[in-house]
Amino acid sequence: MTRPGIVLTPRRAEARAVAGGAPGLETIVTGEGAERSRRSAINLAARCRGAPGLAVAGWLTPPPPGLAPGDVVVATEVMGPFGSVPLPSAPLVAHGLRAAGLRAHEGPVTPAADRESAWLVEAAPDRPRIVVRVVADERRTLAAYRALRRTARVLAAWAAAAGPRTVLLPEPRSFCAGVERAIEVVERALERYGPPVYVRRQIIHNRHVVADLESRGAVFVEEVDEAPEGARLVFSAHGVSPAVEAEAAARGQAVIDATCPLVAKVHREVRRFADRDYSVVLVGHAHHDEVEGTVGEAADIRLVSTPDDAARVEVADPERVAYVTQTTLALDDVADVVAVLRDRFPALVGPAADDVCYATQNRQDAVRAIAGECDLVLVVGSQNSSNSQRLVEVAGRAGCRAHLIDDEREIDLAWLAGAATVGVTAGASAPAAIVDRVVATLGGLGPLDVHTRTVTAETVRFSLPEEVR
Repeated sequence: MTRPGIVLTPRRAEARAVAGGAPGLETIVTGEGAERSRRSAINLAARCRGAPGLAVAGWLTPPPPGLAPGDVVVATEVMGPFGSVPLPSAPLVAHGLRAAGLRAHEGPVTPAADRESAWLVEAAPDRPRIVVRVVADERRTLAAYRALRRTARVLAAWAAAAGPRTVLLPEPRSFCAGVERAIEVVERALERYGPPVYVRRQIIHNRHVVADLESRGAVFVEEVDEAPEGARLVFSAHGVSPAVEAEAAARGQAVIDATCPLVAKVHREVRRFADRDYSVVLVGHAHHDEVEGTVGEAADIRLVSTPDDAARVEVADPERVAYVTQTTLALDDVADVVAVLRDRFPALVGPAADDVCYATQNRQDAVRAIAGECDLVLVVGSQNSSNSQRLVEVAGRAGCRAHLIDDEREIDLAWLAGAATVGVTAGASAPAAIVDRVVATLGGLGPLDVHTRTVTAETVRFSLPEEVR
């Protein structure tokens, strides 16, 4: 039988609060103050050795500046006599506490605020460790007691998720050539022309990238008329319609086009088919920035997303129908829709090569290659990233649980319980550094055996627009 997690509390009242919130946890009262904590750590070392993880919990008094009684501090590190002890699984616990309705804050804990934790974590230096302190005033009110009690379920989930695991990293993952080009366009524009540089829509669909560029002087706007007349304006990687281009020209804006060359290829295909009097069917998702730009290239264009949509689409001449696709779709989805179109319109024509971009296809292939070995796949990417969403779907089709996360702070501890092998990948618009952060956070739950699985090597590079070369 697996041992429960151990929670060390300096005070008996703290132990009662934790035990009342999660009776399955093993709580041990260690005594208040640095000296008692030091002795307890020595005496408890053998007892803690077989536990899946060691948590330290209790109150934090007096309230640190900016925090109120009932707030919870999850230590990212504890500072003490042995230097700094990092606690990399802190984001997982903080996320669980917030999901439980508690006000959780992450940060370092120092001896000035917490005299016990730096000593107590030394009771199990070879185990996963976490420190959770509930802010309380000197009276240790009922609100603080209840908040500490509510942390117990999250600590139990953390202990259930603790243990050694294998991590598989499929390759390729993260940025593709089109994304790298788009980000570099904004970076170079800021360097060459100085801020502000305006960008219509998110340059790529990732909030971390957007926030970083904003901190350097990029100003993101939804529409052209939100940027001043004559301003320097970057079109995002997703492309724009001719109407948007015309509006920017009318406002005298100095445009730098960061449209991905593979998206620009789809625009050219639409124009080519429209010029030959074909009804164009676009396979894609409504309201996506790329789709909005593509639809604007021709008057006679129909958007379909599913086989059912394809079964209902109407065209002027069934003998002159062409299709193109959004570049970030799942290949299986495209094939299902095109099969219905081809059955209805036998003369259907399409692009000379697949519109689904090489990077989207490669990342999907890489996920398929590992999904069968994984209990869980974590896909790093923002919710509005189509290519990242498709990776989740691809893993699911392969029979593996998968979740999309913006970063390590969105991982649910419940996903990790029993997950001995976890795949971690990233959509083409997600930074590789976030994958590293996710892996480091998983490492806070126990030893990792990390393997990279390379499906293909990418060597594609795209040249920059003249304005920023």
